Amino acid sequence: MGGNPKGARRNTRNLFSKKYGTNGQEHLSTYLHVFKRGDYVTVMANPAFPQGMPHKAYHGKIGRIFNITAHGLGVEVNKRVHGRVIAKRINIRTEHVRPSGCRKDFLKRKEYNEAARRQYKITGKWQGLLKRQPKAPREAHIVSTKNNTPQDVMVIPYEFVA
Repeated sequence: MGGNPKGARRNTRNLFSKKYGTNGQEHLSTYLHVFKRGDYVTVMANPAFPQGMPHKAYHGKIGRIFNITAHGLGVEVNKRVHGRVIAKRINIRTEHVRPSGCRKDFLKRKEYNEAARRQYKITGKWQGLLKRQPKAPREAHIVSTKNNTPQDVMVIPYEFVA
């Protein structure tokens, strides 16, 4: 055997290997998590379950659930093919999927904005800006040399050690 095998699991020695201390029976939370259509999930192939395993190209990708079956999920994932992005629909078992935290900040901000709007209707005052602001420049300050002696900064000369 040699050459360049063209199998679906080629070059996956490290990709489809479990991390140290994570072998053994799968946690029940993997199966008990309730997925809904429209949820974002991360496709992470679990090598302990060969059935319903996604192709290595989708490993680590974030997708959106479009279909739910008894043992698996239909996930729509973006895949780059020769410079263009194609929306691919793949069917995966739930062992190979994790809930994604990609929308966590957005949902948190949305909740804060809704609370601020409700507060505004009651009091008539804004509690702050609802739009995200870019990071402002640092405040101006004076550096004192009273207790802080200046240091010379220079390049360390190169020495050849034989």
